[in-house]
Amino acid sequence: MRYLITGGSGFIGSHLIESLLKNGHSVINVDNFDNFYNYQIKIKNTLESVGKTLDFDFSDKENDIKNLIITTQSDNYTLYFQDIRHKNKLEEIFRNHEIDMVIHLAALAGVRPSIERPLEYEEVNVKGTMNLWELCNEFNIKKFICASSSSVYGNNTKIPFSETDNVDNPISPYAATKKCCEILGHVYHHLYDINMIQLRFFTVYGPRQRPDLAIHKFTRLISENQEIPYYGDGNTARDYTYIDDIIDGIIKSIDYLEQNTKVYEIINLGESEVICLSDMLSAIEKALGKTASKKMLPMQPGDVIKTNADITKARTLIGYKPATDFQNGIKKFMEWFLRK
Repeated sequence: MRYLITGGSGFIGSHLIESLLKNGHSVINVDNFDNFYNYQIKIKNTLESVGKTLDFDFSDKENDIKNLIITTQSDNYTLYFQDIRHKNKLEEIFRNHEIDMVIHLAALAGVRPSIERPLEYEEVNVKGTMNLWELCNEFNIKKFICASSSSVYGNNTKIPFSETDNVDNPISPYAATKKCCEILGHVYHHLYDINMIQLRFFTVYGPRQRPDLAIHKFTRLISENQEIPYYGDGNTARDYTYIDDIIDGIIKSIDYLEQNTKVYEIINLGESEVICLSDMLSAIEKALGKTASKKMLPMQPGDVIKTNADITKARTLIGYKPATDFQNGIKKFMEWFLRK
């Protein structure tokens, strides 16, 4: 099978590509190496995902990415430095390859930045996604997986969060764009018979995690003896999901789409194990053998109080079965962090 993956040089995307290549599939990676965080991290992700060791002389972004494209090119892997907002450029990629399925992971991420730049988030996350659906329709690609987010649940008071819950009250532009894509996805499914699964990811962590996310950020700051930003009273809680379990859920979703037709599904991918902020920090402190210096800050606009996934549907429909509890996941993350 040949898969087009957007955001394939990011955290989740690079792990997915690594898994697909190991299983003998072909991959087209479309990534714009956005400046949301250091592009060099994405280059490292890309090299690791295709099984190449890091022997790379960084100079400037344009040349580095050109060299990366040459370095990673193979019969079953192609990298395109491209932005999903540019439909005409994406069209060239669709025209040059026979694509069996699109797995759309690219997005402008982050709740807090979306409050500062809402129009940019709409342009990338909504328009960019619609560009892909338009091209799927034009090139008769009928299978599509889209990354949604647990943020669509907002401050839902019903715990755990189920796919049947009302999600009409997002509390950040980022969450709103993800909900919008779920709705528009159904339109393209209905009008053009694109079989689609929307995966609501719950706080993914593990090796290659984005450096701005809490576990990675706290670990780095504590290890450098720097103060950590600590929002609220420590009682906010997240359903942390280890990267291997997320990849397993995506692979099982791929299998489901390959075996079924007339599919439009929204599926939670979580761990169903809720960890509060104070316990998460304690686990990091214990693993590092250090005590954090905390800068106490108020809760931030757009931050949800708690996430908790009901994964009954994922278990029943695709056979999803998360296998890494939080303590083991933190241990694996720390092993990666300390040797990188």
